Amino acid sequence: MEFDYVVVGAGSAGCVVAARLSEDPSVRVALVEAGGADDHPDVAVPLATAELFGGELDWDLATTPQDGLAGRSVTWPRGRALGGSSTINFQMWVPGPVGDVDTWDAGPLWTSERFGPYFRRVERWAGDPADGWTHGDAGPLWISPPRDPDPSSHAFVEACAEVGLKPVAGGLGGSPDAGATLTPLTQLDGRRWSAADGYLRPALDRPNLTVITGTRVHRVVLSGNRATGVRLADGVLTARREVVLCAGAVGSPHLLMLSGIGDPDRLAAAGVEPRVALPAVGAGLHDHLVVDLPLRAAEPATRFTDLGPAARHAYERDRTGPFSSNLAEAVAFFRADGGAGPPDLELIWVPALFGADGAPLPGRTLGVVLLQPRSRGRVDLVDADPATPPRLDPGYLADPADVAALVRGVRFAEEVVAAPALRSAVSGPLEPWPADDEGLGGFVRSHAETVFHPVGTCRVGRGPDAAVDPRLKVRGVEGLRVVDASVIPHVPRGHTHAHAVAIGERGAELIQEEQ
Repeated sequence: MEFDYVVVGAGSAGCVVAARLSEDPSVRVALVEAGGADDHPDVAVPLATAELFGGELDWDLATTPQDGLAGRSVTWPRGRALGGSSTINFQMWVPGPVGDVDTWDAGPLWTSERFGPYFRRVERWAGDPADGWTHGDAGPLWISPPRDPDPSSHAFVEACAEVGLKPVAGGLGGSPDAGATLTPLTQLDGRRWSAADGYLRPALDRPNLTVITGTRVHRVVLSGNRATGVRLADGVLTARREVVLCAGAVGSPHLLMLSGIGDPDRLAAAGVEPRVALPAVGAGLHDHLVVDLPLRAAEPATRFTDLGPAARHAYERDRTGPFSSNLAEAVAFFRADGGAGPPDLELIWVPALFGADGAPLPGRTLGVVLLQPRSRGRVDLVDADPATPPRLDPGYLADPADVAALVRGVRFAEEVVAAPALRSAVSGPLEPWPADDEGLGGFVRSHAETVFHPVGTCRVGRGPDAAVDPRLKVRGVEGLRVVDASVIPHVPRGHTHAHAVAIGERGAELIQEEQ
């Protein structure tokens, strides 16, 4: 089959690109997704997110054993369905400071002034216009305040104020130095609102858009130095104009390497014939890490202790109760050094606690997130079989400065937990963590987990050391772009779903400018 554009990956960016390109009725667009439909009943229910991990909608990847994490391997959930990871994530809409884009060194096309408006283009605020939200109100993605937040989430925001982090109106979506807020969510009326809901579903009746699900792309087809389509198990989809990879920070570099685009020595070692020498492909992998601190509830039970029929009925009746919660109900951003300027640490308040077996316990959880990690790793091929997952080595906590920053974050979290506003919600740690910084560093290494924000593996830049140029074209190849979170050179001080969608908008526009 022939199309003008073949878009690979129906995730946070791919849904945007396919929808925007197909707005032009004169072009034919194919969107290819390895996963299936997003109609699993748990997709819509906010609290059921964790139930989706490890299931049919999850690639269920894992890192190599990490020296910086006491030899542990970390599970990486990644969405495998229409909507990609926006179909299984925790629905947090927290772009963070738009000025982060200015650190990318990708030229005038990628500055806070040029890129910032794309966040606003995406958003449609579902809350009260008078409550301080100052961002987009007409975009495809509904952004809502928490439907029925736990009282302890309000108490957390008050506790942050008591230790110097004042509440921030608008959900920290602009450029705050520091502050706390209830988490803005990609929801509408208490149900998940994914990129597939916002972008793809309204476009499905277009005759020039073909959506192909349950189909793995094996590689990009190259004719000389030009991409001409993609190879599937049973044939080829031809792209008359461009192939656009939107498979994410894992999938996009994996496909490039399977196609012979990458570090020649590494490709040859995996049994792939090198076609285009581009060592940046797969390099620069990094991610946000979180250290979850389990807290003992001040009361013998919480609203999350009993998730039985009554709780389910409350959600089905009017979208209230614990099942309406995305769990990560409030966030705070701050600097480890206590100074002014962009934050480098985040707190995520979860008004629930779950045991190792997933059973709810009478407690709360406070996550400490490292926003600006220095450690870097890479994605590599294991072999030339497209069905073999790539080797994921993010190099977590390889730089001792990352451990030190998380230790400072935990120390600040201790102050928040001890603040008067939280006394009615928590009585202290479930089990005390080490009092000395050296011991706490060991605690960090043995407890840190991913926040599901990998970036950097097809980084954008102006120099030859970048995988894609400022127009997101793969260096050394014509007719091939990467448009997703893999192009981000430095992970933002926010959550990457917002960036992936905005990059989808920007990338589609760059493509349309050349039609």
